[in-house]
Amino acid sequence: MLLFDRKTLQQILLFTICLGLIWQSLSLLETERPREIPPYATPPDFQYFTFGMKEQAADMLWLRAVQDFDYCEKSESPHQCVRRGWLYNMLDLITDMAPSFRMPYAVGGLALSVLISDTEGATRFFEKGVHRFPHDWAIVSRAAYHALYEEKDRPKAIRLLTQAAKEGAPKWYFLLANRLAVEDGHLDLAENLISDVEAANYGDDRLLQSLRERVERARRQADSPADARH
Repeated sequence: MLLFDRKTLQQILLFTICLGLIWQSLSLLETERPREIPPYATPPDFQYFTFGMKEQAADMLWLRAVQDFDYCEKSESPHQCVRRGWLYNMLDLITDMAPSFRMPYAVGGLALSVLISDTEGATRFFEKGVHRFPHDWAIVSRAAYHALYEEKDRPKAIRLLTQAAKEGAPKWYFLLANRLAVEDGHLDLAENLISDVEAANYGDDRLLQSLRERVERARRQADSPADARH
């Protein structure tokens, strides 16, 4: 007595052949696929054709964007991607369609800044994120990192570090902002920072003392540069 009738055997054989063909096709795709497949650039006007489903469409675009977070369509230099390229435009469109969608702001700016070195795009996107989420210290602190290390804009970094500290970041953010201000000779800015800490009433006398001592030491060195060199 046969375990399977003729029809069942034919179905099993057909299924096996299909699996083999699928496996072969996938193998060919893997070997013949080009190293870089340029992602499709979604036009900005796409948001006007979502028929009341902007946030759902933004979710789909986000799922598409994260698959190519490290994609750079054109390099301006060995370590610099073209300004405001594909990833920037995708993130900008997603956040236009879903302004309250936090995740793109939380990680998109760093992807632009660190992964593909789109400094200009990252700057614009961080500014957009800080404007949209001014009380989210994590987003603000990432914008401060970008301002300090990529833009080389210390006054901007100091302002963002101070803003992040006021919104709940670790207290050493105040110390870092104060140190940057003192190192750059912006003593008035450093003193304003002390006033901000006093007004916030954090109840940390050691923090205030450290800030004051650093500014006073810098002022003494500025008044007696000859002594500061020894």
